[in-house]
Amino acid sequence: EVQLVESGGGLVQPGGSVRLSCGASGFTFGSYEMSWVLQAPGKGPEWVSGTFTSAGGKTNYADSVKGRFTIARDNALNTGYLQMNSLKPDDTAVYYCNAQSSSWSGVYSYWGQGTQVTVSS
Repeated sequence: EVQLVESGGGLVQPGGSVRLSCGASGFTFGSYEMSWVLQAPGKGPEWVSGTFTSAGGKTNYADSVKGRFTIARDNALNTGYLQMNSLKPDDTAVYYCNAQSSSWSGVYSYWGQGTQVTVSS
């Protein structure tokens, strides 16, 4: 069974830090691109960051999180991470992990259930 399970969210004070984890099972995680997407209350999904296996592990970030968030992955542990520092109330959202692979046979995209991050004093 294919699964992506996020963890690590919670309530954090402004300026604080949290690390999200994304555990994968049921597929070859290391062969997939990995991204994080957030959805804030009442808003649509917003891409946050991605790491691109097909580009030699290149990482990219939305302007809103650049310099504050760091994406990483440990393929041996089938786990991805999002280190979130200098958090702001505007970062409050449900954060989702996505793993995607494109090949001649099709596009395979998996999502986790999301983890809530609330930034508030």
